[in-house]
Amino acid sequence: MNKLVTALVLSGLATTSFSVLAEDAPASSLAGNIGIATDYIFRGVSQTQNQPEISGGFDYTHSSGLYVGTWLSNQDWVQSGGYKDNSSLEVDLYGGYRGTIASDVGYDVGLITYYYPGNSISGVASPDTTEIYLGASWKFLSLKYSHVVSSNFIGWVNPSTGAKSRDSNYIELNANYDLGDGWGVLGHVGHQVVNNFSDADYTDWKLGVSKDIGYGVVSLAYTDTDATTGIYTIGSEKIAESHVILSFTKSF
Repeated sequence: MNKLVTALVLSGLATTSFSVLAEDAPASSLAGNIGIATDYIFRGVSQTQNQPEISGGFDYTHSSGLYVGTWLSNQDWVQSGGYKDNSSLEVDLYGGYRGTIASDVGYDVGLITYYYPGNSISGVASPDTTEIYLGASWKFLSLKYSHVVSSNFIGWVNPSTGAKSRDSNYIELNANYDLGDGWGVLGHVGHQVVNNFSDADYTDWKLGVSKDIGYGVVSLAYTDTDATTGIYTIGSEKIAESHVILSFTKSF
């Protein structure tokens, strides 16, 4: 569940790009990243059953503001939760348009699909999810709203009625402040609404610090939620409780 634009910012990870120039053509850029972390946390919830993460991705951005990208990570909740067999990977595909409307004021609108390769199980809702999103930023602050347009949000259905979770949504406020000398602090608060299953709604938050060590960025962050533990437990793993995450990302 990437969140390349969001997750990297929340982890305090700066993306460096290199330019691909063509004569008489607008400039464009291609940026990549690889990373490791002690856990993969998405919206306050572990995607790897509280185990380490390895990830990587690419972004292509045109000078007009149009962009496309992909991001991959290991995950364990899809198979452990009984949504698909032979599923251990997450593939995010996204595209959109970003720009500025005034000094220090930016916007971002796009679409992202979270795809989990694996064998579908008959009678089980697919965890594959597509969201549209709209974001705004001012200096070190950003606000983003994401809205589910696929049948379900990560496979959620009402356990009593079977009602689908289309139109679920998530709103988040993020801060990423540069302290200078490679240091940064980050903060985040978000609220997840699972349509037709309000018991699964929750708020999550995050605080952390990052340091650019020259050949990459190290980040240490604390995350937590007020999610109902019983609902957010897969097997014996409580996946929405507090986590302290250490990560390293290299951008190129």
